[in-house]
Amino acid sequence: MSQNWQDHREPQGGRLGKVGGAEPFTASEDRQWATLAHFGGILGCVPSLLVYLSFKDRGPFTAQESKEALNFTLPPTIAALVLNLFSFIPVIGVYFAVVATLIWVGLAILSVTAGIEVNRGQPFRYRFNLRWIK
Repeated sequence: MSQNWQDHREPQGGRLGKVGGAEPFTASEDRQWATLAHFGGILGCVPSLLVYLSFKDRGPFTAQESKEALNFTLPPTIAALVLNLFSFIPVIGVYFAVVATLIWVGLAILSVTAGIEVNRGQPFRYRFNLRWIK
């Protein structure tokens, strides 16, 4: 027995079109969260991870751009954390701290550049990105 359109009722407590219990993003909100995922790269991979996990199902642009930002920020964040741990080594630790700082500066510059481009509504692809998360 096949169901017809009358058998599909509106979910309780909301209207049709919800994704995972939340409203899909408008185009403006989609662009906003995608932009924040890139700008969050200034702080490492955590902001883009949170945006990706929280909002990937609510907007296609947010899903695409937060995944791109996460893939880009994850390796430098790990590298910077490891280098910061090595910075506690006497005598040579200062070199590790300098390299970790340079990684952070590069990550911040590229994240801001990407965020500006995405805020204009253009998708951004980092030139060097491992794209571990498919």
